[in-house]
Amino acid sequence: MENAEVKQTVDRILSEYTKKSEVIPILQEIQKEYRYLPVDALCYVAEKLGVGEAKVFSIATFYENFSLEPKGKYVIKICDGTACHVRKSIPILEALRKKLGLTEKKKTTEDMLYTVETVSCLGACGLAPVLTVNDKVYPAMTPESACKLIDDLVNSEPA
Repeated sequence: MENAEVKQTVDRILSEYTKKSEVIPILQEIQKEYRYLPVDALCYVAEKLGVGEAKVFSIATFYENFSLEPKGKYVIKICDGTACHVRKSIPILEALRKKLGLTEKKKTTEDMLYTVETVSCLGACGLAPVLTVNDKVYPAMTPESACKLIDDLVNSEPA
């Protein structure tokens, strides 16, 4: 990623925010743009706001929604809260990892299309087991329906 491109993007985002206290919404906008928080962007935000890099990095690493690692175009979150776990969310996770060639440590495919993560709760316990793709909720999933969902996403991709 070009440092000049990052600076231009951050400058555009910062033009909408005027207070040092707005670090969280600034980081949210940067993550929306890149699907993660590039280190260059965090350093530049600190410089432009006149705050220490440690403060910006501590915010970026404290909140679970922020990521310092690049994520795929499709971020798949599999709920492993109590209701989903009891209704067999782990076999869904295992099926998706197998289908996409991912592991517990390798969460994103090489082509940067898919990232598979587990979360503690998606707040849809009555629909368990649940997963989301880019925040769209898919209820009552099975390993088979989750794999079909991946096939549908693949088929929707331009050739």
